[in-house]
Amino acid sequence: MFQDAVQRFARVREMDAASMFRKDLLSEMFELGLMGIEIPEGYGGQGGSFFQAVLAVEALAAVDPSAAVIVDVQNTIANNVIIRWGTDDQKRRYLPKLASDTVASFALSEAGSGSDAFALATRASKLGGEYLITGRKLWITNAAEAGLFLVFANANPEAGHRGITCFLVERGFPGFQVGKKEDKLGIRASSTCELILDDCRVPAGNVLGEVGKGYKIAIETLNEGRIAIGAQMTGLAQGALDHAIGYAKQRQQFGKPIAEFQGVQFELAQMATEVEAARLLVYNAARLRDSGRPYVTEAAMAKYFASQVAEDTASRAVEIFGGVGFTKDYPVEKLYRDAKIGRIYEGTTNIQKLTIAKQILAQ
Repeated sequence: MFQDAVQRFARVREMDAASMFRKDLLSEMFELGLMGIEIPEGYGGQGGSFFQAVLAVEALAAVDPSAAVIVDVQNTIANNVIIRWGTDDQKRRYLPKLASDTVASFALSEAGSGSDAFALATRASKLGGEYLITGRKLWITNAAEAGLFLVFANANPEAGHRGITCFLVERGFPGFQVGKKEDKLGIRASSTCELILDDCRVPAGNVLGEVGKGYKIAIETLNEGRIAIGAQMTGLAQGALDHAIGYAKQRQQFGKPIAEFQGVQFELAQMATEVEAARLLVYNAARLRDSGRPYVTEAAMAKYFASQVAEDTASRAVEIFGGVGFTKDYPVEKLYRDAKIGRIYEGTTNIQKLTIAKQILAQ
């Protein structure tokens, strides 16, 4: 029932063309509770589980991966970080807003720190009861819509990555602005922007966790976020498969539906098997996380495999549609474009392989 409710949102094509997520749809997502799934009920959230957030991301991605990543970043990254690391005061100030009307964004990446996430150039210096943050962030998801940003800056460069600190930065803080919005290949309705901080003034009370603990916050959060990206890619693949099955049953060639041809059946069978395998990897990683057991290896496997399956399944779906699949009149073209990012953000495919290898070799 939960997944069926989520899949009502299908205003996809116009948002992709406009590279803009509709404000009324965003409001509906808040009203449905999709933006505060794990936030405790006392703060206005749903009091749900990480697994529920994963289900929401998967279900949305089958319709529009752009909507899925907005829900993903809000729940499994931003809300999750504040619930785990925030002070009581920070939770009181921000969690009710994040559950009701405020989009959040996670600002770690920079021009010189992508896979090398901790080569941060953004600096934070303390001045009285506040910090001054200066630097630029790139490729920041949800930035155009967000009212709250989790910004990572180095407050003690001499300490290397142990100086990295996470700050809660409100959109209206002096010295902060959202810059250029990227014109992307896929997930176009999901905003990706640069952030510009020029002596941005942030109260000391908005340090999240402890000074110098930002690297730990980022690592733990990204490990969990990878499970949700796996869910996004699994949902995307399921959407592509569903479209391919529907079209194969309707498209007539040589006097019968192409679904009756063994060559098409073999393609669909392989697609279905791989999608189910990706789903089980994602669900297992989410189950381990919710039960408090180690999940780093499983999260990396889920993200790596699901992103590979999404790209391959969407490609095969385009081929089953044939010539019309290559046009924007049918949804598989968009899903094919959307799939590519899965092998890049929240840790590239090669980073996932490195993580998996490190974990299994340490056993």
